[in-house]
Amino acid sequence: MTATPTVPLVDSHCHLDFPDFAEERDAIVDRARAAGLVRMVTISTRVAKLDGLLKITESYPDVYCSVGTHPHNAHEELDVTVGDLVRLSEHPKVVAIGEAGLDYFYDNAPREAQAQGLRTHIGAARETGLPLVIHSRDADDDMISILEDEMTKGTFPALLHCFSSGRKLAEAGIAMGLYVSFSGILTFKRSEEIRDIARDLPADRLLVETDAPYLAPMPYRGKRNEPSYVVNTAKVLAETRGVSFEEMARQTNDNFFRLFGKVARPDGA
Repeated sequence: MTATPTVPLVDSHCHLDFPDFAEERDAIVDRARAAGLVRMVTISTRVAKLDGLLKITESYPDVYCSVGTHPHNAHEELDVTVGDLVRLSEHPKVVAIGEAGLDYFYDNAPREAQAQGLRTHIGAARETGLPLVIHSRDADDDMISILEDEMTKGTFPALLHCFSSGRKLAEAGIAMGLYVSFSGILTFKRSEEIRDIARDLPADRLLVETDAPYLAPMPYRGKRNEPSYVVNTAKVLAETRGVSFEEMARQTNDNFFRLFGKVARPDGA
Protein backbone atom coordinates (compact mmCIF):
# COMPACT_ATOMS: atom_id res chain seq x y z
CA MET A 1 0.00 0.00 0.00
CA THR A 2 1.34 3.42 -0.94
CA ALA A 3 1.63 5.89 1.93
CA THR A 4 -0.51 9.01 1.73
CA PRO A 5 1.75 11.87 0.65
CA THR A 6 2.22 14.65 3.18
CA VAL A 7 1.51 18.28 2.39
CA PRO A 8 3.67 21.02 3.94
CA LEU A 9 1.88 22.76 6.80
CA VAL A 10 2.66 25.10 9.68
CA ASP A 11 1.44 25.00 13.28
CA SER A 12 1.34 28.70 14.09
CA HIS A 13 0.61 28.22 17.80
CA CYS A 14 1.58 25.45 20.20
CA HIS A 15 3.17 25.20 23.65
CA LEU A 16 6.06 22.75 23.42
CA ASP A 17 7.47 23.94 26.76
CA PHE A 18 4.45 22.72 28.72
CA PRO A 19 5.00 19.77 31.09
CA ASP A 20 2.62 17.62 28.99
CA PHE A 21 5.41 17.26 26.40
CA ALA A 22 8.50 17.08 28.60
CA GLU A 23 8.98 13.32 28.45
CA GLU A 24 8.62 12.90 24.67
CA ARG A 25 9.28 16.22 23.00
CA ASP A 26 11.61 14.68 20.42
CA ALA A 27 8.97 12.12 19.43
CA ILE A 28 6.30 14.82 19.18
CA VAL A 29 8.45 16.94 16.88
CA ASP A 30 9.28 13.85 14.82
CA ARG A 31 5.58 13.03 14.43
CA ALA A 32 4.88 16.60 13.37
CA ARG A 33 7.55 16.40 10.68
CA ALA A 34 6.23 13.02 9.50
CA ALA A 35 2.77 14.62 9.15
CA GLY A 36 4.22 17.31 6.87
CA LEU A 37 4.83 20.17 9.29
CA VAL A 38 7.71 22.36 8.22
CA ARG A 39 7.47 25.04 10.93
CA MET A 40 6.10 25.26 14.47
CA VAL A 41 5.85 28.32 16.71
CA THR A 42 5.88 27.58 20.43
CA ILE A 43 4.17 30.47 22.15
CA SER A 44 5.30 32.30 25.26
CA THR A 45 2.99 32.63 28.26
CA ARG A 46 5.52 34.18 30.66
CA VAL A 47 8.43 36.44 29.78
CA ALA A 48 10.18 35.03 32.83
CA LYS A 49 10.21 31.60 31.16
CA LEU A 50 11.62 32.72 27.81
CA ASP A 51 14.95 30.96 28.40
CA GLY A 52 13.17 27.60 28.41
CA LEU A 53 11.47 28.39 25.12
CA LEU A 54 14.73 29.46 23.54
CA LYS A 55 16.40 26.20 24.56
CA ILE A 56 13.64 24.32 22.75
CA THR A 57 13.98 26.41 19.59
CA GLU A 58 17.73 25.92 19.62
CA SER A 59 17.20 22.15 19.72
CA TYR A 60 14.97 22.07 16.63
CA PRO A 61 15.75 24.13 13.51
CA ASP A 62 12.09 24.14 12.46
CA VAL A 63 10.74 25.46 15.79
CA TYR A 64 10.47 29.16 16.60
CA CYS A 65 8.94 31.05 19.52
CA SER A 66 7.33 34.27 20.69
CA VAL A 67 7.91 36.43 23.76
CA GLY A 68 5.11 37.70 25.95
CA THR A 69 2.73 37.30 28.87
CA HIS A 70 -0.57 35.42 28.72
CA PRO A 71 -3.54 37.39 30.10
CA HIS A 72 -3.88 34.82 32.89
CA ASN A 73 -0.48 36.00 34.15
CA ALA A 74 -0.76 39.68 33.24
CA HIS A 75 -0.75 40.88 36.85
CA GLU A 76 2.49 39.00 37.52
CA GLU A 77 4.48 40.74 34.78
CA LEU A 78 3.23 44.31 34.70
CA ASP A 79 6.83 45.44 35.16
CA VAL A 80 7.66 44.12 31.67
CA THR A 81 8.02 47.14 29.37
CA VAL A 82 7.78 47.69 25.64
CA GLY A 83 11.56 48.09 25.67
CA ASP A 84 12.01 44.74 27.39
CA LEU A 85 9.91 42.96 24.78
CA VAL A 86 11.70 44.72 21.93
CA ARG A 87 15.10 43.77 23.32
CA LEU A 88 14.16 40.13 23.91
CA SER A 89 12.65 39.85 20.44
CA GLU A 90 16.04 40.51 18.90
CA HIS A 91 16.90 36.82 19.33
CA PRO A 92 16.79 35.24 15.86
CA LYS A 93 14.33 32.55 16.96
CA VAL A 94 11.83 35.00 18.52
CA VAL A 95 9.38 35.73 15.70
CA ALA A 96 6.28 37.14 17.43
CA ILE A 97 5.01 39.10 20.44
CA GLY A 98 2.59 37.52 22.91
CA GLU A 99 0.37 35.80 23.51
CA ALA A 100 -1.37 38.70 25.21
CA GLY A 101 -4.98 39.75 25.41
CA LEU A 102 -8.17 39.58 27.42
CA ASP A 103 -9.74 36.51 29.02
CA TYR A 104 -13.00 37.27 30.81
CA PHE A 105 -14.02 33.61 30.92
CA TYR A 106 -11.51 32.68 33.63
CA ASP A 107 -10.64 36.19 34.88
CA ASN A 108 -7.43 34.83 36.39
CA ALA A 109 -5.94 38.33 36.37
CA PRO A 110 -7.64 41.67 37.06
CA ARG A 111 -9.13 43.04 33.85
CA GLU A 112 -7.21 46.28 34.24
CA ALA A 113 -3.95 44.32 34.34
CA GLN A 114 -4.94 42.35 31.25
CA ALA A 115 -5.69 45.55 29.34
CA GLN A 116 -2.44 47.16 30.46
CA GLY A 117 -0.46 44.09 29.40
CA LEU A 118 -2.21 43.96 26.04
CA ARG A 119 -1.37 47.59 25.32
CA THR A 120 2.27 47.00 26.26
CA HIS A 121 2.48 44.08 23.85
CA ILE A 122 0.81 46.13 21.12
CA GLY A 123 3.50 48.75 21.58
CA ALA A 124 6.19 46.11 21.11
CA ALA A 125 4.50 44.72 17.99
CA ARG A 126 4.23 48.22 16.57
CA GLU A 127 7.89 48.96 17.25
CA THR A 128 9.33 45.64 16.04
CA GLY A 129 6.92 44.86 13.20
CA LEU A 130 6.56 41.35 14.62
CA PRO A 131 3.02 39.95 14.76
CA LEU A 132 1.11 40.21 18.01
CA VAL A 133 -0.54 36.93 19.00
CA ILE A 134 -3.87 37.93 20.55
CA HIS A 135 -5.78 35.81 23.06
CA SER A 136 -9.42 36.88 23.35
CA ARG A 137 -12.14 35.00 25.22
CA ASP A 138 -15.52 36.39 26.22
CA ALA A 139 -14.16 39.91 25.77
CA ASP A 140 -15.15 40.85 22.22
CA ASP A 141 -16.33 44.41 22.79
CA ASP A 142 -13.40 45.43 25.00
CA MET A 143 -10.96 43.78 22.61
CA ILE A 144 -12.37 45.68 19.64
CA SER A 145 -12.25 48.93 21.62
CA ILE A 146 -8.61 48.52 22.63
CA LEU A 147 -7.47 47.40 19.18
CA GLU A 148 -9.25 50.26 17.42
CA ASP A 149 -7.86 52.77 19.91
CA GLU A 150 -4.32 51.46 19.52
CA MET A 151 -4.56 51.44 15.73
CA THR A 152 -5.07 55.22 15.87
CA LYS A 153 -1.62 55.48 17.46
CA GLY A 154 0.04 53.50 14.67
CA THR A 155 -0.71 50.23 12.93
CA PHE A 156 0.73 46.89 14.01
CA PRO A 157 0.56 43.32 12.65
CA ALA A 158 -1.53 40.86 14.67
CA LEU A 159 -3.64 37.74 14.60
CA LEU A 160 -6.62 36.58 16.63
CA HIS A 161 -5.40 33.17 17.72
CA CYS A 162 -7.57 30.11 18.41
CA PHE A 163 -10.60 32.00 17.20
CA SER A 164 -13.76 31.12 19.12
CA SER A 165 -15.39 34.54 19.38
CA GLY A 166 -18.28 36.14 17.54
CA ARG A 167 -18.52 37.41 14.00
CA LYS A 168 -18.31 41.03 15.18
CA LEU A 169 -14.74 40.57 16.46
CA ALA A 170 -13.68 38.59 13.38
CA GLU A 171 -14.94 41.26 10.99
CA ALA A 172 -13.53 44.10 13.10
CA GLY A 173 -10.16 42.35 13.13
CA ILE A 174 -10.17 41.88 9.37
CA ALA A 175 -11.11 45.55 8.91
CA MET A 176 -8.04 46.50 10.99
CA GLY A 177 -5.76 44.28 8.90
CA LEU A 178 -5.53 41.39 11.35
CA TYR A 179 -5.34 37.68 10.59
CA VAL A 180 -7.52 34.96 12.16
CA SER A 181 -6.22 31.56 13.24
CA PHE A 182 -8.39 28.50 13.74
CA SER A 183 -7.70 25.61 16.10
CA GLY A 184 -9.28 22.23 16.73
CA ILE A 185 -12.42 24.01 17.94
CA LEU A 186 -13.27 24.40 14.24
CA THR A 187 -13.74 20.62 14.00
CA PHE A 188 -16.11 20.22 16.96
CA LYS A 189 -19.65 19.12 16.22
CA ARG A 190 -21.25 22.19 17.80
CA SER A 191 -18.93 24.73 16.17
CA GLU A 192 -21.26 25.58 13.28
CA GLU A 193 -21.03 29.30 14.04
CA ILE A 194 -17.23 29.21 13.98
CA ARG A 195 -17.26 27.31 10.68
CA ASP A 196 -19.70 29.85 9.24
CA ILE A 197 -17.29 32.64 10.17
CA ALA A 198 -14.31 30.71 8.78
CA ARG A 199 -16.21 30.19 5.52
CA ASP A 200 -16.79 33.92 5.07
CA LEU A 201 -13.42 35.45 5.95
CA PRO A 202 -10.93 36.48 3.24
CA ALA A 203 -8.73 33.57 2.22
CA ASP A 204 -5.56 35.63 2.59
CA ARG A 205 -6.15 36.16 6.33
CA LEU A 206 -6.53 32.55 7.51
CA LEU A 207 -4.11 30.52 9.61
CA VAL A 208 -4.29 27.16 11.36
CA GLU A 209 -2.91 26.09 14.71
CA THR A 210 -3.23 23.47 17.43
CA ASP A 211 -2.79 25.41 20.70
CA ALA A 212 -1.35 22.07 21.83
CA PRO A 213 -1.57 20.49 24.34
CA TYR A 214 -5.12 21.87 24.42
CA LEU A 215 -8.15 21.55 22.13
CA ALA A 216 -7.30 18.45 20.14
CA PRO A 217 -9.37 18.31 16.92
CA MET A 218 -11.74 15.53 16.02
CA PRO A 219 -11.26 12.59 16.14
CA TYR A 220 -8.81 13.19 19.01
CA ARG A 221 -11.04 15.46 21.08
CA GLY A 222 -10.52 14.90 24.80
CA LYS A 223 -6.96 13.66 24.32
CA ARG A 224 -3.73 15.59 24.58
CA ASN A 225 -3.22 17.68 21.47
CA GLU A 226 0.05 17.87 19.53
CA PRO A 227 1.31 19.78 16.47
CA SER A 228 0.80 16.90 14.01
CA TYR A 229 -2.96 17.20 14.56
CA VAL A 230 -3.02 20.57 12.80
CA VAL A 231 -3.55 18.49 9.66
CA ASN A 232 -7.04 17.61 10.89
CA THR A 233 -7.96 21.25 11.44
CA ALA A 234 -6.63 22.24 8.03
CA LYS A 235 -8.71 19.50 6.40
CA VAL A 236 -11.90 20.73 8.07
CA LEU A 237 -11.09 24.32 7.13
CA ALA A 238 -10.66 23.20 3.52
CA GLU A 239 -13.99 21.33 3.59
CA THR A 240 -15.69 24.33 5.18
CA ARG A 241 -14.48 26.63 2.43
CA GLY A 242 -15.04 24.14 -0.40
CA VAL A 243 -11.42 23.88 -1.52
CA SER A 244 -8.90 21.04 -1.62
CA PHE A 245 -6.71 20.27 1.36
CA GLU A 246 -3.65 21.05 -0.77
CA GLU A 247 -5.01 24.47 -1.69
CA MET A 248 -5.84 25.22 1.93
CA ALA A 249 -2.36 24.21 3.03
CA ARG A 250 -0.75 26.46 0.42
CA GLN A 251 -2.99 29.37 1.36
CA THR A 252 -2.43 29.13 5.11
CA ASN A 253 1.31 28.69 4.54
CA ASP A 254 1.41 31.80 2.34
CA ASN A 255 -0.48 33.72 5.00
CA PHE A 256 1.76 32.48 7.79
CA PHE A 257 5.02 33.40 6.09
CA ARG A 258 3.62 36.79 5.08
CA LEU A 259 2.65 37.58 8.66
CA PHE A 260 5.57 35.86 10.40
CA GLY A 261 8.14 37.47 8.14
CA LYS A 262 11.05 36.59 10.41
CA VAL A 263 10.51 32.85 9.92
CA ALA A 264 12.62 31.34 7.17
CA ARG A 265 10.41 29.71 4.55
CA PRO A 266 11.71 26.31 3.39
CA ASP A 267 11.69 25.30 -0.25
CA GLY A 268 8.44 23.70 -1.28
CA ALA A 269 6.35 25.12 1.57
